[in-house]
Amino acid sequence: MEGEIDHRSTRRDFTHGELHRHDLDSNPFQQLATWLAAATEAGNFDATAMVLATADADGHPDARYVLLKHFDEQGLCWYSDQRSQKGQELAANPHAALVFYWPENDRQVRINGPVEPLDTAAAESYFQQRPSRSRYSAAASIQSQVIASRADLEARVAELQQRYPEDNVPRNPAWGGYRLIPERFEFWQGRRDRLHDRFVYWRSDDASHAWLIERLMP
Repeated sequence: MEGEIDHRSTRRDFTHGELHRHDLDSNPFQQLATWLAAATEAGNFDATAMVLATADADGHPDARYVLLKHFDEQGLCWYSDQRSQKGQELAANPHAALVFYWPENDRQVRINGPVEPLDTAAAESYFQQRPSRSRYSAAASIQSQVIASRADLEARVAELQQRYPEDNVPRNPAWGGYRLIPERFEFWQGRRDRLHDRFVYWRSDDASHAWLIERLMP
């Protein structure tokens, strides 16, 4: 590459909405559900895609997209191979951050908290819900490990299909789920002239552990 790639003049204004304190649900999980539904209604074809940011034991960060599969007031859940880079990082440093971004609505949600593995029953239940080809792919792959070629990867899948021709490939015990237990939510609504609306939910320190809401400057 020759020279600098300059995007300093690349910009757009945010015109899709505004956010006020009275718009917010007192429960951040319900607020997330409302915005998630709105993103889907606005035409986002991958509204459950979220950036998962992790760090290793030395604090070196990494990030990638994963798909939110279910959530309740216990936390937000996704599934992956625990032998992957993210799995190894979460084993060493079980804290993470999630980010949703829905450009159709000019909205972003950031969530931080500790992460715990889901139990075997949850992993098995979701694994059996996946399409057949996805189950064979998951069983054939040691996620994030080096492999010589695409042909070698496809051969691993074909070998499993021959070994388990009745669509009964077993879940590898290393393939499982995770739950992020939120300690902090931030809801961001893009506004004109970069004067954005931002609200953060924090857990109170008293016995109620109620969610407190504060506005942040953009």
